[in-house]
Amino acid sequence: MSKQRTREKGNRTPDTPDVNESELAGMTVAELRGKAVELGISGTHDMRKDDLVHAVAEAMSGGGTPRPRSEGDAGGGVRTGKDTSKSLRYSQEVTSPDNEPERPGRSLVTTSHDVIRQWAEQRDARPATVEGTEHDGHLGVLRFDFPGYGGDELQRVDWDEWFATFDERRLNFIYQEQRSDGAQSNFFRLESPDREDG
Repeated sequence: MSKQRTREKGNRTPDTPDVNESELAGMTVAELRGKAVELGISGTHDMRKDDLVHAVAEAMSGGGTPRPRSEGDAGGGVRTGKDTSKSLRYSQEVTSPDNEPERPGRSLVTTSHDVIRQWAEQRDARPATVEGTEHDGHLGVLRFDFPGYGGDELQRVDWDEWFATFDERRLNFIYQEQRSDGAQSNFFRLESPDREDG
């Protein structure tokens, strides 16, 4: 198919002949961000709609497919897989401690070790695991021990061990900085894109 004919069918640029960018441009920003998450594109929360359209089109055509994340890669990009939850589509991706939530109460997601550690330390929370859930010498269920909330079932671990398990299981850290009323939030959830129960 020629580039001219592709353009007549609605593709706005010849750079992605196999992808109809006009169809992508008809999607909402939220839908484009959801598609970007599915394709493993990071940093979409700072993109304007035109940039999102181009990034998604590039990834769909194979020209901009992001590299797969390797174990221990703490760059902050969202991990996706066959069981990626729909809640990730509505979460703002955070890749650096310098990123700010779009609004109070916004659901956020990251894999950045720096972001996660800063969030926990601002709440005096320590990395922990649920005692009795370990198996084959590996940590079990990952949690944070918040002052006054941990209970006897939590066992503190060091950050290196916590993050090694976090990366090995390909988890995403879904969280809030603030509740919708502006008060600090301790909400977080760890989720795996490889199985629904994370």
